[in-house]
Amino acid sequence: MNLTAKEKISYGIGAVGKDMVYMLTASYILYFYEDILGVSAVFTGILLLAARVFDAANDPVMGILVARTKSRFGRFRPWLFSGTIVNALVLYAMFAVPEELEGNPLLVYISAAYILWGVTYTMMDIPYWSMIPAFARDSREREGLSTLGRTCAGIGSALVTVITMQAVYLLGKGNERIGFKWFALIVAVFFAFTAVLMCLCIKEKSTVDMPVNSIGDMFRALIRNDQAMTVVISIVLINCSIYLTSNLVIYFFKYDFGGEGWQNAYTLFNTFGGGVQILSMMLLYPLIRKFLSTVQVFRTGLGMAVLGYAVLLILACTNMSNVFLLFLPGFFIFGANGLLTILTTVFLANSVDYGEWKNGSRDESVIFSMQTFVVKLASGVAALLASVCLAVFQISDNTEAEAVAAVQSVMGLRLTMTVLPVIGLAAAALFFGKKFRLTDEKMEEIGEALRKGAK
Repeated sequence: MNLTAKEKISYGIGAVGKDMVYMLTASYILYFYEDILGVSAVFTGILLLAARVFDAANDPVMGILVARTKSRFGRFRPWLFSGTIVNALVLYAMFAVPEELEGNPLLVYISAAYILWGVTYTMMDIPYWSMIPAFARDSREREGLSTLGRTCAGIGSALVTVITMQAVYLLGKGNERIGFKWFALIVAVFFAFTAVLMCLCIKEKSTVDMPVNSIGDMFRALIRNDQAMTVVISIVLINCSIYLTSNLVIYFFKYDFGGEGWQNAYTLFNTFGGGVQILSMMLLYPLIRKFLSTVQVFRTGLGMAVLGYAVLLILACTNMSNVFLLFLPGFFIFGANGLLTILTTVFLANSVDYGEWKNGSRDESVIFSMQTFVVKLASGVAALLASVCLAVFQISDNTEAEAVAAVQSVMGLRLTMTVLPVIGLAAAALFFGKKFRLTDEKMEEIGEALRKGAK
């Protein structure tokens, strides 16, 4: 049975809603807690890091639970449905903080809500990606479905990045706390709708016996694969750098770029950046891949990002007020992000073949589950670094405007969101260059060996 158009569309729509929720939390929870609720930046950073590490460590556990599930509705749909509904409710509660809460009760509330959000998101995210083998039998269908899911997830992320601050301003009529509450409700309802639609339209066409390994077995399988470990560590360094900037860019527009209509400039910049990132993945990567090897494209992406950060710092120090000038560094940074996102996935896939060639074990589920793990870990580390920057340089809506605008505060923000990412990217380039061996030529050699072994 081939996948119907209805099944494909419903699966893609599910990814849009799922990643709208993730991006809303990943990009704006630090700003909401620290700048709107007035929670200490250091406390917020520690909370976000601790919760993300716990959530990342929870992924293998969730994978084991899904693998052991048996029901008349299938293995995956019960988790998709229940996880989505609960996560949607928690998302709204996370942004609908009662106004009478303050002090320790407020800290307890936001801590519980954020940790619970991470746990419930994992409940539906793991089965969403794990169900593909049971949804599509043919390998080409599976590859196409994976591509569709990733593309639609990117669209969901881009939508939230583009519309959030404008929607918050309009819904709250200038009151950001109220605006975030109503916007979170809208996103939560849409998220629930997409998941229900997906569960109704799709069917698990085949019964897949998923391997159920212990957590220790999963990590041992990863450690034996030195190239997978190289890619994982590189992803952590790259994502920490990129997420640090994405956490701080809203503060740059609000307190440095400034102006009464800073939300408009922020939205315009994100719209341009999101478009560049998508086009980079869809058009730029296939184009330059015709002329360069994967390792060369990877180095090109890192170089583009460093160049973008250098230009951004120079422009920021000129006290310019034209947002269109920021499109130049934005082009390099967002374009590089698109290239590096694809390449890290490609390198992880190559490391699966490498592991089979070296160890005789093909561990797709272990290696690709680590991608989710390291993305969450990197987002937590980046949030902690961003919150330390906000605390050290006293950048907060609760701080007097004169203090926020002080030279040392503004310059500290600029340096943190540009120089620190460059250091992280340079470390990734050095580590990757020293440890990574899966060139295009090496992969051809491994592929030929595996084909001979299969005969």
